[in-house]
Amino acid sequence: MTGREKKFCSLFLGSGNSELAAEKAGYTGDCEQKGEELICRPEISAELERLSRLREKSLANMAAAGYQRLAFGSICDAISLLYKSDPSKEDLEGMDLFLVSEIKRPKDGSMEIKFFDRLKALEKLGTGGEHETGAKQLFDAISNSARAVNDKENGN
Repeated sequence: MTGREKKFCSLFLGSGNSELAAEKAGYTGDCEQKGEELICRPEISAELERLSRLREKSLANMAAAGYQRLAFGSICDAISLLYKSDPSKEDLEGMDLFLVSEIKRPKDGSMEIKFFDRLKALEKLGTGGEHETGAKQLFDAISNSARAVNDKENGN
């Protein structure tokens, strides 16, 4: 497979448009027809499947990393934001607010910060890749601990 064909595959996978992918990969003439011809070739089709599997695995890893940040990340920057009356752009750019799902400033001038649900993130980790990360066992342990603490507080 040529470099141009590999470039076509990558561009097609990103856009889903065979004509645009053929044009950007450097093909001339009727790019619509050329693009259709390319995706019908067995070696191009195989390369598209290979790249698609890699992309899927990469996206799954990125999602798992995001859920890990939600489950275990620090809220320190969000709390410090609560105590700043008028944060500058530089202040905000330097903060890690990944865990924040919503920020509101009601008319009374106060600030409300809502966070993503850590337990839901743990659940997603547990169902999304337990064979790779062991996250289900971790989620079960945390869940059982939380249940035990709750039972103890309620006198059960």
